[in-house]
Amino acid sequence: MSNPACPQCTLENTYPDGANYVCADCGFEWPMDAAPAADDDGEAVVKDANGNVLQNGDSVVLIKDLKVKGSSITLKVGTKVKSIRLVGGDHEVDCKMDAGNFMLKACYLKKA
Repeated sequence: MSNPACPQCTLENTYPDGANYVCADCGFEWPMDAAPAADDDGEAVVKDANGNVLQNGDSVVLIKDLKVKGSSITLKVGTKVKSIRLVGGDHEVDCKMDAGNFMLKACYLKKA
């Protein structure tokens, strides 16, 4: 039996700890007996690192330096991003910055 993916950051690096599952990446804990919530309406809820719900047009701030794959660019912590757009997939946030257009994971953002 495999452990479920984390309901907060959606990564699969989880382990059982007593009566809870724990995510090794973000530290989120949830009870083992709670079934994961199924999205019947088809719209996924995207949450930032603090658990705030993100919406199209929100402003967010990076909480970690992010290296851009295949480039020498590093997106610095504290960089403010205005007018985000939510999209499906692993990288939920589409945004425009001075350095270019990027797709970011919501777990590295906090709502401004």
